[in-house]
Amino acid sequence: MPQTPSPPFVKLDANNVRLPKLSLVLGGARSGKSRHAEALARASQRPKVYIATAAPWDDEMRARIAQHQRDRGTDWRNLEAPRDLPVALASVTADEVVLIDCATLWLSNLMLAEADLPAEIAALTRALAACPAPVILVSNEVGWSIVPDNALARRFRDEQGRLNQHLAVEAGLVLAVMAGLPLVLKGQMPC
Repeated sequence: MPQTPSPPFVKLDANNVRLPKLSLVLGGARSGKSRHAEALARASQRPKVYIATAAPWDDEMRARIAQHQRDRGTDWRNLEAPRDLPVALASVTADEVVLIDCATLWLSNLMLAEADLPAEIAALTRALAACPAPVILVSNEVGWSIVPDNALARRFRDEQGRLNQHLAVEAGLVLAVMAGLPLVLKGQMPC
């Protein structure tokens, strides 16, 4: 089955936009949240850092990662941090803008490793606060679907909801993206 072509990148009305210290971009699968987050980073006119949390564990995921890289282009500094976001954030400079895509895979990776989630989330919160550059964090909203049929999936859904709530409190801008359209939940669109 042929893939549906991706819609064009989101266009923001201004260049050199000022972003808050933390922006959270939420949405469901294929909602356009990553595309919108990338557009925010581009509009900042800063050197861009992409922190990827996906691990290339199979051919399909490797293909997804490669497609995301092609879509973004070559003007991003790419870091891979499937679990250790604080270390990746510590390498960022004040003149850059950071896009973390995504908190959902990061949480999945931590849960599968049986990590101490409260400690990891506290470390991420400290790293976000210490990061000298604005950060745009993408996360899935998974709570609008059916109740999962197994304990691990239900725990993941609950932990993801709690993580999103925690990040939303910390963020100066929170957007929900549905059908490619951003809806401001907190703060003001920077354009």
